[in-house]
Amino acid sequence: MTDPTPFRAFTSVLPWEFSPMMGHLEYTGWRDEQLSWKTTCYVGDWTFVPQIRVKGPDAVRLFSDLSVNSFTSHAVGRAKHCVMCNEDGKVITEGILFRHAEDDFEFEAASAWVWYHIKTGGYDVDVSFPVTHKLQVSGPTALPLLEELSRTTLRDVRFMHTKVLSIVGHEVTALRQGMAGEIGFELHGPIEQHDLILDAVLKAGEKHGIRRLGRRTFHLNHIEASYPTTGMEYWNALNDERREDFHRFIQENPPPEWTAMPGWQWWGVSLAASLLGSWDGDDLTDLYRSPVELGWANRIAFDHDFIGRDALERELANPGRTIATLEFNSEDVIRIYASLFEEGESLLPLDIPHPPYITGWADWIFDGDKKIGHSTFPGYSYFFKKVLALAFIDNEHNRVGREVEILWGNPHERQTKIRATIKPAPYKADNRRMDLQAPPAG
Repeated sequence: MTDPTPFRAFTSVLPWEFSPMMGHLEYTGWRDEQLSWKTTCYVGDWTFVPQIRVKGPDAVRLFSDLSVNSFTSHAVGRAKHCVMCNEDGKVITEGILFRHAEDDFEFEAASAWVWYHIKTGGYDVDVSFPVTHKLQVSGPTALPLLEELSRTTLRDVRFMHTKVLSIVGHEVTALRQGMAGEIGFELHGPIEQHDLILDAVLKAGEKHGIRRLGRRTFHLNHIEASYPTTGMEYWNALNDERREDFHRFIQENPPPEWTAMPGWQWWGVSLAASLLGSWDGDDLTDLYRSPVELGWANRIAFDHDFIGRDALERELANPGRTIATLEFNSEDVIRIYASLFEEGESLLPLDIPHPPYITGWADWIFDGDKKIGHSTFPGYSYFFKKVLALAFIDNEHNRVGREVEILWGNPHERQTKIRATIKPAPYKADNRRMDLQAPPAG
């Protein structure tokens, strides 16, 4: 059992703020920045994400042993969303895995779990911890912007494939992805060229309406596009007593490239650091999530043995909870703010556009008197004019259009129930995989 008491935000621990490593709070105002991935495009800076590069005869075996993913058709030059679990099939880490050569992989995520297994599992590999820039350009005008900047076509790049570009005389690897649910490319290269590439993107993007994404609204596109994030929408499965050896190893063997950056003990291992919300359970493992619950069942392949395989086979045969989006009732949200101007204890305020902390959030969801799941990190979408949150709901109750209630407020504080409607996840139309070769509609 993992006691949640030491993780309660403000009563036991201060939550981590969105770091200045992610940029300024706002650049053109959070409302303007939120509209960018629907109307023009943005550039966001994910350079802070740690990574590990693994080369050698056992590189494939390492990632196969740890990951739910198959590697039978993972071609050189491609990337995939790589998911790793504990013995119970609950997610420990996930991120983007590049294959640079047959025996050369680069994992961009909280990658200490991989480092631990390399050192304790006897794998024949060489390891490095490169620091690279990761500049994400996404939105309807991202494609023409980057084609103009690189003076080449990107229409031949399929989703999760890469292409090497030349931008202002520097080599950049462009990964086609789309964290905002739109056409997007992430630009990777040596950290020394970070400022030069960013400046070039911003200058070329002026005519394309580019905006720079500030950390005040950094997470909203994840909510709209259904990208649940460890430590925010779900609790990382590295925090229970079974992981004592792992934590001791990392404290004694931190990569020097990480220790040079603030907060490495947090982002290099796990984002789970604090907790808000009405959930009042006594065991944090109840907030662990499997790839099935997170909407990632299509990543799971049973063509190999991996940690958590047996548990995931059982869960896929009879899933318990699945992901959805909750659309908060706006009248009830307004009641939260109204309480600040009433006599007596007010309700827990809802930060707009979303809380400024990278903190776990879990509110109980009710159908009548029955608890049916957890609502997570809430955020306000200026485009849709709604407060939204990703949620994990019992399958028999997870029906689009159904009205439920969220218990709002931390335990031992004033609480209220907020009406919410179950909506699909992703909430926003998913345009990431659009055929770039097809002529434009109309």
